[in-house]
Amino acid sequence: MRKIPPLNSVRAFEAVARHQSFSAAANELSVTVAAVSHQVRQLEDGLGQKLLERGRTVTLTGAGKAIYPLLRDGFDQIAQAFAQLGAPKAGDAIAVSTTRAFAERWLMPRLARFNAVYPNIMVSIHASEKVVDLREEAVDLAIRYGPKDADGRGPVLFEDRYVAVADNSLCPPGRTPTIDDFHNRSLLAFKWKNQALQVPSWSTWLARVEHDNSRDLRTSWYSEETLALHAVEQGLGPLLCSNVLIDDELRSGRMRRVDGPSLPGFTYHLIEDTRSVPRRSLVLFRDWLLDEARSFRETTRDDLAGQQMALTS
Repeated sequence: MRKIPPLNSVRAFEAVARHQSFSAAANELSVTVAAVSHQVRQLEDGLGQKLLERGRTVTLTGAGKAIYPLLRDGFDQIAQAFAQLGAPKAGDAIAVSTTRAFAERWLMPRLARFNAVYPNIMVSIHASEKVVDLREEAVDLAIRYGPKDADGRGPVLFEDRYVAVADNSLCPPGRTPTIDDFHNRSLLAFKWKNQALQVPSWSTWLARVEHDNSRDLRTSWYSEETLALHAVEQGLGPLLCSNVLIDDELRSGRMRRVDGPSLPGFTYHLIEDTRSVPRRSLVLFRDWLLDEARSFRETTRDDLAGQQMALTS
């Protein structure tokens, strides 16, 4: 038989510990601050140990720190268990974190397909270069970008390649453009937020192509990847970028591939909170996302092979 203190007291302590505030816990539980304080005190008396230090701020004692993560996970699992019952309800929401460029260029154009199948599930996008803690930031799923051998990653959506592209208006008609066609334009580049990554660069790309070394190639730098992508669309020059982010433009002919190599990039992979059972709506979104990624992988693999043959023929 399980020996469990009064659940109201346990729930009150977990809410105070999570919010680090009696008033915030009281608001969540729809009771008074005095009631929350009484319930926590009742729990402490029953255990014979202090769980919270009360003052200008609320902090956990050693005993509080020991039991809080277990209680938090337990309540999360209880909530997730009931969320599994039945179909997604109107207003069910999912919060997804990813980079700005990926959200704008790949995920957002595809969300209408998900909405058409599951109109009751609302998807909110948190676009940031910052790596978020799923539990602390109230994010359900993260799509992150990094090395193939990154530790702790989830399922891989796809791996990208870096290719040089330019707006069709800048490219010579009837033949594949070369980098020498753009000496009157700047090479476009952007600053990487993660300085630890060994990123594809123009210098690496140029070292693998024949070009006129007697003419200088200038570089225009942008602080954001999305700005550089908008710059290449405006015809400001060629850009070395991820084929994932420029796929629609290459497919439509608005952008053209510049003669040269495709450099290995990184992987887009899922990060999930595996400490609790995901609710039904999240499972549906995850499965849809993996299906979209699988279709994209198959299409781009064939396209890249065909483009490489065309560039080397």
